[in-house]
Amino acid sequence: MAQTYAQIQKQIATLQQKADVIRAKEVGGVIDRIKVAIAHYELSPEQLFGGRSSTKKTASRGVAKKGGRISYSDGNGNTWGGWGKRPTWLREALAAGKRLEDFQVGTPVANNATKAAKNPSKKTGQKRRPSTVLYRDGAGKSWTGRGPRPRWLKEAIAGGKSLEDLRAS
Repeated sequence: MAQTYAQIQKQIATLQQKADVIRAKEVGGVIDRIKVAIAHYELSPEQLFGGRSSTKKTASRGVAKKGGRISYSDGNGNTWGGWGKRPTWLREALAAGKRLEDFQVGTPVANNATKAAKNPSKKTGQKRRPSTVLYRDGAGKSWTGRGPRPRWLKEAIAGGKSLEDLRAS
C-alpha cells in the first residue's frame, strides 16, 4: 500500500528529531574535545581565527566581539545573545525540559575577565575623569564636543552665534 504525503511528512519529522538529538550529542563531544585542546596548547583567538590582536577591535561577530558575554545556541544555527525576549526555539526547548545551561556558549568567567581588562578603573576603584567642557552658553548648559550637538547649541548657531562665541574659557 502506498503511503500518503502526510504519512511521509510525519516520518520525516520523526527522523529529523532523532537526527537533531544525535547531532547535539556529537556536537557537545566535539566542543569538549576542542576546549581541551585549546586549554592544553594555550591557543589564543588570533591563532585559531587569525586577524588582529585582542587589544584591537575586530569586525567579526560572535562571542569575541561581544566581549565574552554568554550567548546561547542550539547547534542547528539558532542563536540568542541573552538580551531581549527569548526566541521561540529556546522557549520550546525549555518547555520540553531542557536547561538554559544546555545551550550556553561562552563562560561567565570570560565575561568577568574581559570586563576587567576593558575597564581597569573598575578593578582598581578609580573614577573616570570627567570630559572637558568645550562649549557653554550663558545659562549653564555645556557640551564637550563629543556626540551629537545638543538642541541649545543648534538653536544658538541658528540664532547667529558661532562655535567660537560659545567656546568655554
